[in-house]
Amino acid sequence: MRKIDFVVLVAFVGLTSVVFADQITMKNGDRLSGTIVKSDGKTLVLHTDYAGDITLQFPAITGIKTENELHISTSDKKTVVGPVNASDGKIEVSTKTGGTVEVPAGNVVLIRNDAEEAAYDKSLHPGWRQGWNGGINVGFSLARGNSETTNLGLAINATRPTLNDKTTIYLTSVDTNNQLATPSTVANLITGGFEYDHNLDPRIFGFVAADFTSNALQDLDLRGVYGGGVGYHAIKSDITTLDLQAGLNYTHETYSNGPQVTPPTVPPTFVSYGVTNRFAALTLGEQLGYKAGKSTVITEKAFVYPDMSDTSQYRFEFDLGTVTKISKWLGWQNQFSDIYVSNPPLTAKKNDLILTTGLNFSFTH
Repeated sequence: MRKIDFVVLVAFVGLTSVVFADQITMKNGDRLSGTIVKSDGKTLVLHTDYAGDITLQFPAITGIKTENELHISTSDKKTVVGPVNASDGKIEVSTKTGGTVEVPAGNVVLIRNDAEEAAYDKSLHPGWRQGWNGGINVGFSLARGNSETTNLGLAINATRPTLNDKTTIYLTSVDTNNQLATPSTVANLITGGFEYDHNLDPRIFGFVAADFTSNALQDLDLRGVYGGGVGYHAIKSDITTLDLQAGLNYTHETYSNGPQVTPPTVPPTFVSYGVTNRFAALTLGEQLGYKAGKSTVITEKAFVYPDMSDTSQYRFEFDLGTVTKISKWLGWQNQFSDIYVSNPPLTAKKNDLILTTGLNFSFTH
């Protein structure tokens, strides 16, 4: 191939890429070429081959011309689709069925290209196995010599948020044992459950939840809490979320004060010393999430559960945790928990304080 032919071919390819690229004209006269990704009416994201994604101030744009279709949503809740030619504060959309539709720039709420629109549609109706993200926390310690103890902390948290609801599943286990001459359990606490939130409007949501706890040092065989109520998104931003919640629950808990024994009866029967409580209670609390910089997430929640038949009897739970990213899938986690029960068995303390630290393995699906 002659040199002049090569130059003509390169020029033709470059010209073709410009012709089929979206064109943006700014107030200062700058012209940018690329692919329009999305806009929220305040800023516009343009993808370029030479600089990646560029964010432009939407009011500073005086002209837009595209060959590909854009999906434009307006303040009157209408959506028009087609190639765009915009200038002087007016946006003309060449639709396939309605011809050219004119949209005032001030009425634009959202702009998406085909890929962004497809992702949005998918987020409205995701498959049940899609959209999960969370982490697995693991902490382990071992001591030998003057003391012989082992400690294993394990936590699994998974959240599936969509535009209209959120599902949360969690499991926590702390197991510490002393293997001296007289082996003993230092701590054996297991908690788990789920919560489902559904938005009733942008601020109000309803929730249902179930929570299960077993605590050997309080002689708690199993506590099941089944409830629901309403919540309020007091703060909802990319950095901070704060939810206030109130509702009712049914609590069923069984305590045992010692091992099973066999009284001298014929035939033998097994008897367990303990007590079972069943009562309705209130659910009152808040949950906070905060992104501290680019690598650390702080979570906190505090709930109180007063017995409706005797409000002097109640349970209080407080959790504070941090996860700091080390890499895309690995992080360092710290978790502090305070579990208070106003009426435990006579031999048990009311408060359990738990502090764990270790590695966090994050996942998305």
